[in-house]
Amino acid sequence: MGKGWKVAGMQEKAAQKGKIFTKMAREISVAAKLGGPDPEANSRLKLAIIAARGASVPKDTIERAVKKGSGQLDDGSVIEELVYEGVGPHGIGVIVECQTDNKNRTVSEIRNIFRRHDGNMGETGSVGWMFDRVSVVVAEKAEIGDPEEDAIEAGANEVEKNDDGTYAFIGGLTDLDAIRGALAERGWNVKAAERIYRAKNFAELTGEARKEVEDMIADFEDCDDSQKVYTTLA
Repeated sequence: MGKGWKVAGMQEKAAQKGKIFTKMAREISVAAKLGGPDPEANSRLKLAIIAARGASVPKDTIERAVKKGSGQLDDGSVIEELVYEGVGPHGIGVIVECQTDNKNRTVSEIRNIFRRHDGNMGETGSVGWMFDRVSVVVAEKAEIGDPEEDAIEAGANEVEKNDDGTYAFIGGLTDLDAIRGALAERGWNVKAAERIYRAKNFAELTGEARKEVEDMIADFEDCDDSQKVYTTLA
């Protein structure tokens, strides 16, 4: 999710779809592992399943991912959540969230992407200070009224309107479920709810410099094991 809080030949399209399905299945498994297999009692799992259904992920794939994450199905692999930090071209701060069943493969691929784009992967905390950890709930409503008032009532610190007409309600790291639930009670249709890295300051780049950073971001997003990419690029 970037600054705008956007709710990311035939053979190539099929491969891309398969990659998306795999990433969504991993998110479902991780959510089920952390919060249990009942989506009504596990908001992260519920939203992951809704997103997967919206992307036409097969029902059996979703069910298998839930069972795997909750320990009902053991295929010998364990999915870990990992976070990598580094500096990209032109001093852009980068944080990449990954989900993987092979840490060595993932760290090698992430490091190689940094290197290919004249960047460097750093230690934990090396660029983390450039970001705040916040909760963001993206929602829409037919009769919007006053989103500022709804933000206050829901316990959010800020609200921003997105280009697609949805609104992003931003709050404290531990307030995600409270904000999501309060907005739902006030008639908002929640499209996404997650804890993210939000850049404290954004860098303005244009022309070739901007393209170099965007190419790096595209490579990170194309990595099989990446889930989300955050940068300080405006």
